[in-house]
Amino acid sequence: MKPFKRFAYIIPLILITITLCGCWDYKDINHRVLPVVMAISKEDGQYRVFLKIPESEEPRAKMQLVSAKGETITQAVDNLSRNMEGSVDLLHVKIILLDRRIAEQGLIDLISGFIRSRDIPNKALVAICNEDIATFYEKTKKGVTTYDFFEKNAGWTPEISLTRVWEVYRSIHSSTRDAALPIIQTGKATPLEQIGSAIIKKGKMVGQISSEETLLYNAFKEESAQGKIEVSDHASVMIVSNSMDNKVEFNGKTPYMKSRINLKVVVMETRGNPSATLIKKELNDILTNRFNQLFSKIQKSEADIFGLGQFYRSKISHEELKNWRNVYLPNMNMDMRFHIEIQNEGFLRTT
Repeated sequence: MKPFKRFAYIIPLILITITLCGCWDYKDINHRVLPVVMAISKEDGQYRVFLKIPESEEPRAKMQLVSAKGETITQAVDNLSRNMEGSVDLLHVKIILLDRRIAEQGLIDLISGFIRSRDIPNKALVAICNEDIATFYEKTKKGVTTYDFFEKNAGWTPEISLTRVWEVYRSIHSSTRDAALPIIQTGKATPLEQIGSAIIKKGKMVGQISSEETLLYNAFKEESAQGKIEVSDHASVMIVSNSMDNKVEFNGKTPYMKSRINLKVVVMETRGNPSATLIKKELNDILTNRFNQLFSKIQKSEADIFGLGQFYRSKISHEELKNWRNVYLPNMNMDMRFHIEIQNEGFLRTT
């Protein structure tokens, strides 16, 4: 019985030892560096990684900018970590800013590496810089927090597309859905300037849409368009809410879609004494022409940033869906209409 009793004491000790080794690689938060923005460019065949790191926990803390080069992103980050007082932890990165040249060459390896390594959160936003990133940060180093530009409770507007790492990765492997990434640069009158969105097809930038067209892209995705000001010949209106209705049909190899974007607006200013009917007509004409131009760009680039192919997954075979971009999308008939409701018609003529 004695050996058995001795064994009964040893088993609990072994179990306790196993539970104690769960935090063997734990690092105190005071010994970790937590960047919120990561920017990536390419120089002489090597990646150059920039990290913006808050110097304190204050909401408006100063940002420290550091950078390093490497054959891969991982090596560049490792080189940075080696020369800093703390270990670099990328799990709190909110924005990934990419050099435009990288986007034009292709993002497949870059985005796949992010997903594979799991060092960077999949929900981090991806944006494109329209100029050399080193120059961009040199011009905007005084008090500019890039991630606030994309925060909905801070500087975001409906003309800025919001696309995350996992959405870019999904578009790379999807036959019916592409992505749009916001493009920023240093501004003339303001520190930052948004100049539209990049059309990303299979992980590669193939075109660009304007800021006004990005508004319609967001409205189609039922992303909030609240706060956008639209100016016509006789009035300025502000969008207060939006919603979307879609109806799809299929005839042979020609997809048909009838869509309606419902907008609730308030009139901010008027010129002369326009009627509510005139204001609605002018706004409808502006938005319809703008959408038709946007849809023509999408068909020409064969990049489905709206994800229109998703509506036909039950109507087209899986094999045929692989040809959605180059066979079905260019021949698609789109009937887009806008239903506009003015919330403050009290001071307008009714005819």
